[in-house]
Amino acid sequence: MRLALHPKERFKKHGRRFVYSSMRFYLGVLRIIGIVEVETDDREKLKDLNSKIIAANHPSLLDIIILLSLIPNADCIVNARLARNIVGGVIRSLYILNSLDFEDLLKACTESLKQGNCLIIFPEGTRTPRQGKIIFKKGAARIALYSGYSILPLRIGGTDKYGLGKKDPWATFNPTERYIYQISMVDEIPPEKFKPLPNPIAVKTMTGVLFDSLLPKNNA
Repeated sequence: MRLALHPKERFKKHGRRFVYSSMRFYLGVLRIIGIVEVETDDREKLKDLNSKIIAANHPSLLDIIILLSLIPNADCIVNARLARNIVGGVIRSLYILNSLDFEDLLKACTESLKQGNCLIIFPEGTRTPRQGKIIFKKGAARIALYSGYSILPLRIGGTDKYGLGKKDPWATFNPTERYIYQISMVDEIPPEKFKPLPNPIAVKTMTGVLFDSLLPKNNA
């Protein structure tokens, strides 16, 4: 596809559709063999999303695969190390690398959102730890305030993700139940209501609202 589809934007559109179909197929296999079940409150609405910053909590290794299987036009910020393997050229063409200068990263994210893509971000920056304090990074809020596009929080719940979580022993799995993922959309967070504030305060406040949207129990 990379060799045959030109210009670059045409490859991106079809390449993301291919990733979407591949992830759906992979999860379909996991569902058939009884390992994973994905439940959403509105699958069609997720499929039709445009120009949203998708911010989700991150309980397991499968989270990005599930989101890519639900959102056909998904873009994301990927670790630059992934672009150094045999398919590095494809990754650089499809997604945004975190090695960019921050100003360039903001511009790349904004351009992608303008094109109608949805930008997937995990504000924790890593999988949710089972113990200890959870801290959200401020990237989602900074991108929203810079670009003017809203954050749509997606809460990932369901059964325990033991074996797929952070620091879980390798090659372990939940011995008593399937991995059920419940994907719920929370109210959008528009950046306009925070823009009158000084930028550092706006970023901090917006990140706090996002935290409460995704992990409300942690504030009890």
